[in-house]
Amino acid sequence: MSEQTFVQQLVQESLPVWEKCLHSEFLTHLADGTLDEACFKGYIVEDSLYLREYAKVFAWGMTKAKDMQTIRTYYSLLSFVNESEDAARLHYLKHFGLTDEGIQSLPLRPENRAYVDSMIEAAKNGEGAAECMMACLPCMLSYGWIFQKLLEEKPSVQDTLYGTLVVDYADKGYEAACRDWAVFAEKVCEGLSDERLARCREIFHACSAHELNFWAMAAFPRSDLLIFPKI
Repeated sequence: MSEQTFVQQLVQESLPVWEKCLHSEFLTHLADGTLDEACFKGYIVEDSLYLREYAKVFAWGMTKAKDMQTIRTYYSLLSFVNESEDAARLHYLKHFGLTDEGIQSLPLRPENRAYVDSMIEAAKNGEGAAECMMACLPCMLSYGWIFQKLLEEKPSVQDTLYGTLVVDYADKGYEAACRDWAVFAEKVCEGLSDERLARCREIFHACSAHELNFWAMAAFPRSDLLIFPKI
């Protein structure tokens, strides 16, 4: 058996946490079609606010980049978030009578705020691309893993309101993008000191834990969305 790469090790170590995400209350109800739409509405808003902050992680990465290829990679990642993930998100916002512009003044809930602050701090205070990618990868990779598993276990979810979201993240195109991101992460982690690798491992696991907290938060609706009527 070939030796695992650094990112593969991190994924393997994080699988118990990702399993808990998969079987969280929110995703369990989403999978069987019994999720309260108010909870999903809150999730879509929270995810929209999260992605806005997520983009800032790449901005910090760009400021610390030492070559154009790294900047292009960050730009590619940011473009993927904006273009590929926006379609389903904007579709759901419209379904609930919301707009991207209209929700920007809403506050992030504490679990979400703690998560994005952790990512931005890692990118801002880290030495370069390695810390930035360790902050971003748990979201990228766990979503692909979780929604592929969810679709395998509950294929009927495709026929529910939530099917578009699930299929998007379980898609082969998203899987291929994740592979590319992982390859880039491996490259920027090559030759790092043991101390810096330990810090990267710490960031990755911390952000995986934040993912679990995010899914737990999503099981409860946002009370401030009651002011927005559903169409």
